[in-house]
Amino acid sequence: QLQASGGGLVQAGGSLRLSCAVSGRTFSTYVMGWFRQAPEKEREFVAHITWSGGTYYQDSVKGRFTISRDNAKNTVYLQMSSLKPEDTAVYYCAVAPTVTYYSGRSYSQDSKYGYWGQGTLLTVSS
Repeated sequence: QLQASGGGLVQAGGSLRLSCAVSGRTFSTYVMGWFRQAPEKEREFVAHITWSGGTYYQDSVKGRFTISRDNAKNTVYLQMSSLKPEDTAVYYCAVAPTVTYYSGRSYSQDSKYGYWGQGTLLTVSS
């Protein structure tokens, strides 16, 4: 089970941290990802982190967002800064419990992820 939290309303230029708590099954190799879906748009990849700590980002968030994890708390974070109105979306965390032929690009596809959280809304005001 994945539980995303931390969304809210923030002004442009501000910062916010999302959390995704994982409970239940554990995985020896995995990729944890964040995706987002803006109103009337398709869901898109934001960032992911692998079981070994490797990270990969969508170009539009590079340098502004940081994905990290706390293994002791079974939690993955998405630290977001320099937020823009176009970052407004429902943010979802997801886990790919099996990893084959890993590449950053391949695991930016939502079809790779088998478990999803319920989403948390971020609204960035201009």
